Amino acid sequence: MARGADLDLVEVAPTASPPVCRIMNYGKYKYDLAKKARKAKAHHHETELKEIRIRTPKIDEHDLTRYIGHAREFIERGDRVQFLLRFRGRELAHIDEGRRVLDYVVAELEDCAKVEQRRSEGRRMTLMLSPLSHKSAKTDKPAPQADAPAAE
Repeated sequence: MARGADLDLVEVAPTASPPVCRIMNYGKYKYDLAKKARKAKAHHHETELKEIRIRTPKIDEHDLTRYIGHAREFIERGDRVQFLLRFRGRELAHIDEGRRVLDYVVAELEDCAKVEQRRSEGRRMTLMLSPLSHKSAKTDKPAPQADAPAAE
């Protein structure tokens, strides 16, 4: 027995017949449980909504690919991404240009994201993308080869 250890009689299984008790340091036990909970929380990723604003549908292709690269990083991390395209002045007469830009974004990110929502309201168009489920990524493993020679 260690000196100074406060040992307690702790009921481990109260529903068992007869109830099971254990002699242990209850303070250390509670500390270990809290430590495990903190460690589990540290490895947990909470999904966020990241917003990427495109100021005009007349965006250059290089600028758009840069935005798409950022979106890909967010999606691979497990976050959802919302593209917000705003029209100013006479640009509102060319909504088809905005659709073309958002269609290009969808085509570039279709390997890692799916369209969750697509909306056009007033002077802005929004496109929300969410990551593909992790189950489909795991099923892309190559199947084992059946033609492998047997070891003798």
